[in-house]
This record gives sequence, structure tokens and C-alpha cells, in this order.
Amino acid sequence: MSRHPLADFGWDDDWAAAFAPYAAQGLVPGRVVRVDRGQCDIVTPEGPVRADTEFVTPHDPLRVICTGDWAVVDADGCDPCYVRTYLPRRTSFVRSTSSKRSEGQILAANVDHAVIAVSLAAELDLGRIERFLALAWESGAQPVVVLTKADLVPDAATTAHLVSDVETAAPGVQVLAVSAEQGHGIDVLGAVLDGTSVLLGQSGAGKSTLANALLGADVMDVHAVRDVDGKGRHTTTTRNLLVLPTGGVLIDTPGLRGVGLFDAEAGVGQVFSEIEALAQGCRFHDCAHDAEPGCAVLAALDDGTLPPRRLDSYRKLLRENQRLAARTDARLRDEMRRVWKMRGAQGRAAMEAKRGRLG
Repeated sequence: MSRHPLADFGWDDDWAAAFAPYAAQGLVPGRVVRVDRGQCDIVTPEGPVRADTEFVTPHDPLRVICTGDWAVVDADGCDPCYVRTYLPRRTSFVRSTSSKRSEGQILAANVDHAVIAVSLAAELDLGRIERFLALAWESGAQPVVVLTKADLVPDAATTAHLVSDVETAAPGVQVLAVSAEQGHGIDVLGAVLDGTSVLLGQSGAGKSTLANALLGADVMDVHAVRDVDGKGRHTTTTRNLLVLPTGGVLIDTPGLRGVGLFDAEAGVGQVFSEIEALAQGCRFHDCAHDAEPGCAVLAALDDGTLPPRRLDSYRKLLRENQRLAARTDARLRDEMRRVWKMRGAQGRAAMEAKRGRLG
């Protein structure tokens, strides 16, 4: 049996089964490799196509088509070519659009691994790493933390210490120190990344250099990091899906300045799994771990088993997620009131029109 033309992009029997009803309509499948300006680049069995996204750009930012989606596209030769819909997502990486709004923004779809790039050229921000990890776990992907620019660390002992610090903030997550410039650790990372991986991190984290090292070619542009603050420019401005020579595909993303949580309570719990496990031993099932008697979490804090920074970070992320959930609920209630008010006005207008015809 011949190999499917989209196998390198992640096509499998389950995707084929999901696509079967559309195949009967003469439509073709394709993986979205880039979206911009109402158009998207898609790789199909017949080759790459540029398609219009008019039918897959709803008002809900979580439902717009995105890099990594499996699209249902007009057959080859249609002009213009449209994306008619996309197959249900297995996973999706979502963040809050901003700290003052309650909508989510999807960054990548159908991802197996979330690669969180953190530069060792700057002081480690464990709280930010935990934030990225919460979103990664919530997405359904397996996170991997990659400490980039390891060649700038003076010695192996210091590198090992930094890796250990991150491991305490990332239980159950593989942490790798790599140097894309020197090629150290790239083969280990490449062996981990099967399926679809998304590359995430702040500007200046070395994502584009890391992507080039994984791809074995200078595909992504690389800009220098500013000496004054260690930050980089947005080298990558769109999300691009690229085939890895070791197998699988990589979605490179622009640097993320803001990483707001979005409906990530389970993800937060996964990041702080040791605190969640301790909470099972609290005297009260609704213990807030503040001043309650018989609190196992506070006991671990007192005896030094649980670092204070971990508990502070846990509380901060839970509070943020709860605030966002409250705003989301309020927005939904306002939307429902608006819809019912509109329907009521339409109903009254219809009744008035009916009375006019009868009168």
C-alpha cells in the first residue's frame, strides 16, 4: 500500500475517517501551514495551494482557522479556492487575548508537543515558565522546556544547576539545555519531537535559531538580541508549519510578550501537581491553604518540603484564571441578554405586523 502524500505532515487513519464525508463531496484535505490576511497556505495531496478563509473566520477567535488545522479545501483547479471547513481539533494551544479581555486566542492546533524555549542569556523567570507550562498542559500537548544559548553559561556545573531549578518548576516535564549555535543537545531534542510540535517563548529566546538547527537549514530569519535588555525583535511574525528532517513537523510562532491564562485550571493543577497531591491530605476538602487548621499544604511549607515561591506562584495563577473565568461568565450572560432582547424586539415587531395585516 502506497504512503499517503500527507503522511509527513501527520495524516493518519483517524484523520482519514474524519475526512471521509467530505471526500464523498469531491473536496480534498490539507494541513494549514500559514494563515495571513484572510488567506492561508495549505499543503494538499496535489501540492501547496493558497485558499480563501471566508467560510472559516467566525467572530469567535477560538474558532478561526489556524496553523496546524486540517482543512477541507475545494478540489484542485478551483478558482478561487476556498477552505470550506476544518476537521475537529485533537488539541489546541490557547492563551487569553489580553489581561483586560475574556476572549481566548488560538495559537496552534493539533499539537503533540509544546516546546517552551527559555534563554539562558537572561535570568531565569520560573513564574513565566510555570505560566507557559499551564497553557501547554491545558492544550492537551506534552510540554518540553528547552533552555537555549547554553554556550553562554560559563561551566557545566552552572548549567546543571539551572536545569535542576527549572525541573523543580516543571514536574513531569523533560528539561533540556541546548546550544543551537554549537549544535549541542539538538539531536536529543530532535529525537523527542515526533508528531506535531509548537515552538513557544519570548522574543529573544532563540526560537528561530533553534528552529533552523532542528531543520538543518537557515529557513527562519534570525535577528540579534539587544544588549541593553536582552530582548529580541519579532523575527517570526506569523505561525509557520515546517517539516522536520527527523520526522514530524514544527510550528514556529512569534515571540509572546503576554501569556495570559485562558480556562487553564486543569493545566495549573498539572504544573503544581505536588501541591494538588498535598491538598488531598488537608482536613477540609475546600481548604484554601491560607490559615485553616490541619492544612497539609501549610505543613509542607513550614517544614521546608514546599518552597514558598511555588505556593505563591500557584495562588497567583489560580486567582488569575478565576478572574478570567468570572469575566467570561459575565460576558456570556451579557451576550445572552442581548440575544433575548433582540429576539423579544423581533417578536414584538412580528406581532405588530400580523395585527396590521389582520386589521
